[in-house]
Amino acid sequence: MSGYLFVAGLETHVELQTKSKIFCACSTGFGAEPNTHCCPVCTGEPGSLPVINREVLAYAVRAGLATNCAISEITKMDRKNYVYPDLPKAYQISQFEAPVAVGGYITLDSGKKIRINHIHMEEDAGKLVHENGYTYVDYNRGGVPLIEIVSEPDIASVEEAREYVEKLQLIMRHIGVSDCKMQEGSMRCDVNISVHREGEPLGTRAEIKNMNSLSFMEKALSYEYRRQCELLDNGERVVQETRRYNENTQTTESMRNKEDAQDYRYFPEPDILAIRVGKEFVKKIAESLPKLPDELRKEFAGYGLSETEVKRLVEYKRIADFYSEAAALSEPKIAANLILGEIFRGMQTEEEKERFELKFDVKAFAKLVNLRAENKINAGIQKKVLQKMLESGGAPEDYLSADDLAEVDTGAIDKLCAEAIKSNERAVRDYLGGKEQALKALLGFVMKATRGKADSAAVEAKLKELICK
Repeated sequence: MSGYLFVAGLETHVELQTKSKIFCACSTGFGAEPNTHCCPVCTGEPGSLPVINREVLAYAVRAGLATNCAISEITKMDRKNYVYPDLPKAYQISQFEAPVAVGGYITLDSGKKIRINHIHMEEDAGKLVHENGYTYVDYNRGGVPLIEIVSEPDIASVEEAREYVEKLQLIMRHIGVSDCKMQEGSMRCDVNISVHREGEPLGTRAEIKNMNSLSFMEKALSYEYRRQCELLDNGERVVQETRRYNENTQTTESMRNKEDAQDYRYFPEPDILAIRVGKEFVKKIAESLPKLPDELRKEFAGYGLSETEVKRLVEYKRIADFYSEAAALSEPKIAANLILGEIFRGMQTEEEKERFELKFDVKAFAKLVNLRAENKINAGIQKKVLQKMLESGGAPEDYLSADDLAEVDTGAIDKLCAEAIKSNERAVRDYLGGKEQALKALLGFVMKATRGKADSAAVEAKLKELICK
């Protein structure tokens, strides 16, 4: 297998979180009883006419701008013809000749840009449910608006494929066009992969359909790369085909011969006029875009946070927005520690972190951070107050007594440190002998004397200074 280059391009389907479908007023709500969110338009009954949802166009433009695409002045819908049980009218309204956005890119952490050929709008198909030897059709998903983001074949490894999808997922969530929950099908990837030797033309590609898990996508790509390399090493050829990933065997298997554009007999959608995308419309959307993940990463890294801390804060839009505002009002490092420590400890699921529902506002949180930064309270008191705020809301002062806020005199701390050293000669000897834990006895002496109000980090530093004189 050595000597073969890995080449992949992705077609990523992103389900837009509009309240109604792309061509009718049916709900897009997930999880309803089968066939309760459908009508003559989305099931393609004779005489029904589609009317495009303006919000779908706005979301598609939003996604295009966020991925560095140029927005087409004229965009139009086309019919993509194929017969399958989940598509009752035997064609899908999609885009072919004039997609809404073209020529963008996603920048990987390495600096490499994965080019985006185009983004187009289309309707989703229904869903086939296989149970007890029968196949049932649920048309609730039919007509749900999608954008398809089509990359160029710039992806050169499994790792790059995963990073590209993760970055795309994060961008779509931050700009509010989709929740991108792969487990619910609101983000799915079709992966095109081929192999070739350096200096030779690109190889024959195979497409792996409907990847709805990053883990499965990685396994499918790894297997398919090995499969194609082995075929070529054995003097056989790779067939252009559509394959599926079998999670039980962790292999890909053939579904059908791969279609090309001519197989779908694309032609202009006769029931929907071409759309002129006005410059003011695009400008207004561009001005409404929030800070994008890469911009937030740079901002948060500037506060001295680690790469892991930055990644965890940027991962959820509500958390990123909250932290960005809190960092502007208070000490950023302490704010990050409280969010990633105490607040995250009470949020066990991804859904809880996505919602990030707190009973206090960012100003109350910043006030608590500043009390600690200004040494008006210690870390222990801060944690206790934060827990009460998480349980009951309110502001820090609602849970702080005058005694809590009474500052411990620096001179008094110095005296207590000296007294601790004098009264615990054995602990001092043990510490000097290399037993770091011995310092805890000295620290405990001072903290007890100040009823826990002293700054433990400052006390520890002072003890070390005095011992090592």
